[in-house]
Amino acid sequence: MTDNAALDAAWAIDWLRRSAAVVAENRVHLIELDRAIGDGDHGENLDRGFSAILEKLDAELPATPGAAFKLAAMTLMSKVGGAAGPLYGTAYLRAATAVGDAATLDSATLATALAAARDGVVARGKAAVGDKTMIDAWTPAVDAAASAAADGAGPVAVLAAAATAAEAGAVSTDPLVAHKGRASYLGERAIGHRDPGAVSSAMILRAAAQAAEASS
Repeated sequence: MTDNAALDAAWAIDWLRRSAAVVAENRVHLIELDRAIGDGDHGENLDRGFSAILEKLDAELPATPGAAFKLAAMTLMSKVGGAAGPLYGTAYLRAATAVGDAATLDSATLATALAAARDGVVARGKAAVGDKTMIDAWTPAVDAAASAAADGAGPVAVLAAAATAAEAGAVSTDPLVAHKGRASYLGERAIGHRDPGAVSSAMILRAAAQAAEASS
């Protein structure tokens, strides 16, 4: 494959496997971030969910990217408690709907899928940029992906741009006062703490970019 080649089910499956690995590796870190401004279960819940996704993938491999996203969505919604399951589950489900039964995803479709995922999180969590949530990572990622795709970048570059923007977005939550979720109860005491959902979102989007790079 080349950097401009569309991404197939093998990429989507690799993305999910890499996501599971990075979540497992950073489980304690995510727990600690969440403990500072939330209830401390973000890392544990996500790790449980992605471990369950690995079990599903080991049993049967999805035939399309959309099928892989739907598998992730259904698994996270059924296995993960707290906010992470519904939010990430909705993101993957909206992405699955956006790409349909397509065998491969080009740059424009990837950008559309990321936007659909973000919009699903917004619909579920009612958060906006600046609220100190995962949206502070997702929206810059969506904007960067759309811009890269419009400029003619291939899927690898589109996803790399999204991941880099998400990582910067996660850092941007440090000085914010939270307006959603349990962190909102802390008021200004949340300032100086990074949002765990934004951090995990950036990790997962970086996993997508790495999977694309590996397939190119």
